[in-house]
Order: sequence, then structure tokens, then C-alpha cells
Amino acid sequence: MIVATTETIAGHRVTQTLGQTFGVVVRSRGLAGNIAAGLRSLVGGEITEYTQLLEEARRHAVDRMVQNAQAMGANAVIMMRFDSSEMGQTMSEIVAYGTAVIVESA
Repeated sequence: MIVATTETIAGHRVTQTLGQTFGVVVRSRGLAGNIAAGLRSLVGGEITEYTQLLEEARRHAVDRMVQNAQAMGANAVIMMRFDSSEMGQTMSEIVAYGTAVIVESA
């Protein structure tokens, strides 16, 4: 599955547009992670506990988006984007979305 943030894919042409595809993940850091992150935020710098959480959540959101696109019969996703929001104090929602298409080599 080709996933691109661009409107076109070099060396390919879109033969069919199948529609919107997306993957949603809601994650929460456990109590120990929240405590460690809170302590780390007191001294400044990167909060690796949250960085790892968001990197993993993005990967899972993309995987779910790809599964959705495959179920639609797509072999590529173009114009892929991420969106995120916080839900309460401890949860993050990550959405990967794009347009499911069928492409062939040009």
C-alpha cells in the first residue's frame, strides 16, 4: 500500500477514487507514565513518555487507515494527514485520514 501526503504519486496515475479512509486511535498514558512525565516537565526538556505514546498512536492510526483503504479495494492513499486532540486530561485522539484510490504505473 502506497501512502502519500501528496496529491499525486510519482510514476503512477490515479485510475479510480474510492473515497475517504481513516484510522482512529485513542490512547492514555498509564498512571506511572503520567507521574514520570509530570516530574520530567518540572525540569524541562522532551517528555519521552509522551513522545513514544504519540509515535505509537500515529503508527496504529496509519495501520488502521490502510486496513480501511484495503477493505475498500484501494492500493494507495493520497493526501494523507494527521489530526489530533486531547480528550480530558489523560487521553489523546490521533486520526490518520486521506483519500483511498486505485493507482497504476504510468
